[in-house]
Amino acid sequence: MGTKQEDVNILLRLYEMRREETMRQARDWFTTDFNPQSTQDIYDILVSEHSPKYRMVSTYWDMACAFVNHGAIDEQLFNDVNSEHVAVYAKLQPFMAEFRAATGTPWYLKHLEELVTRMPDSEERIATLRRFMKRRLEAREQREGKKIASNTQAD
Repeated sequence: MGTKQEDVNILLRLYEMRREETMRQARDWFTTDFNPQSTQDIYDILVSEHSPKYRMVSTYWDMACAFVNHGAIDEQLFNDVNSEHVAVYAKLQPFMAEFRAATGTPWYLKHLEELVTRMPDSEERIATLRRFMKRRLEAREQREGKKIASNTQAD
């Protein structure tokens, strides 16, 4: 493992990658529009126009977590400055075992899973993020429903 300064430099580089416009759009789609309710929903995304966005986000976080798991970045520092990887895992975890079995890819997102589940408070974090994502989705649906209703009334 490198020095703290080297770890910080790697983390800043990972942050810069997240700010790249295509990645930013993919992350926005993943957090806002992608709300899988089944493994089939993931399959459907992988054969849709959204496949590149899904793959960009999921593999980015698996790669970043691999750096940590192999000692290239200090684990505590990584987890202290990031939470999005936990949210990605929280969204995909209910379907990962079935997806891996069906696709014959037991290694799929293993680095992400290993890092997140190693966190001492992982279950609490995952549950908190799932509640947050659910509330955000409900608020969005309510807001969009009101918009649709108000647009209809204006006709």
